[in-house]
Amino acid sequence: MSERYPVVQVRGVDGQPTVRDGLILCFFMRRKYKEIAQSVWLSLQTYLRAIPSGALGWYVDQEGELQLLDEQGWTHTREVFLNRPWAQACHVQLLQLESGAGGYNFEYDGYEIDPLCDYDEKAACAIAFSLPTEYLLEHGPDKVRALALELSRDLPFSFGYASLAFVSPSGQWYSVRRELLPLLERYRGFDLYHLGMTSRVIGTGARGAYWLTFLGQPLLSQLGGLEVLRRELSFPEVSFEPLEGERLLLTLGEWPSPMDVREHIVRPHFRALAQLLEPYFPEEKIGLTSLLENRNMARWLRRFCL
Repeated sequence: MSERYPVVQVRGVDGQPTVRDGLILCFFMRRKYKEIAQSVWLSLQTYLRAIPSGALGWYVDQEGELQLLDEQGWTHTREVFLNRPWAQACHVQLLQLESGAGGYNFEYDGYEIDPLCDYDEKAACAIAFSLPTEYLLEHGPDKVRALALELSRDLPFSFGYASLAFVSPSGQWYSVRRELLPLLERYRGFDLYHLGMTSRVIGTGARGAYWLTFLGQPLLSQLGGLEVLRRELSFPEVSFEPLEGERLLLTLGEWPSPMDVREHIVRPHFRALAQLLEPYFPEEKIGLTSLLENRNMARWLRRFCL
């Protein structure tokens, strides 16, 4: 039986939906983007096979302008991924809609990851795929979980997750953050993400407890490994699936939950996992009320720890 899912649309000053309800699947990899370019490209192909044909219609070019994702656009995207060995970074955005937040989006932030460079000291390459809530309701959680596993198969992630989310590519939600705050307070199971910001600071850390939580190296070993996690997370709602390459998938319940605080839903297994991961949370330098105030973002990331 599925949860009841809210329909979310937060509109910007132009009347277009800047935030909508959906799911986000993210993976973070502390590797040079050149080393993982082929794996990321193959993961994108998996996503394209799973979503409706033509669902991605636009891309952001190197000047930051939206362009039609036609045959020429795909040629450009492939070149950006695979044929720029001299580049120091790789940023790709593929969107469903020309304006407003669509349900299907792809984002990738890749970096050189030079440990001698202060700018890369805590960076990680990051990849994100979004799905509309309708996809979950039509196909069910098993299909979404299987897709997340397939997307992750060849990715050398240290951390990853799949969750209900306020879908808003490239952190566009920041322009309507005040309108979003009541929804953040109400729906604790919805993720708020800004891939570009998180990728600069997460390193090999974690971002929280999620419906699907992927743990890779070195994070899994730092947490004590599978046996320690089985002991610390001995809840009937939690399942453990070891993956190749000393990695692990934790599934926290059959369906992702919005965790509406008005329904007083207590999720002790989320709290237990969040408390284990809290020492590895990043310091995300973006505030929910202003750029000068990021402590409220830190509190939000720790919403399950209290």
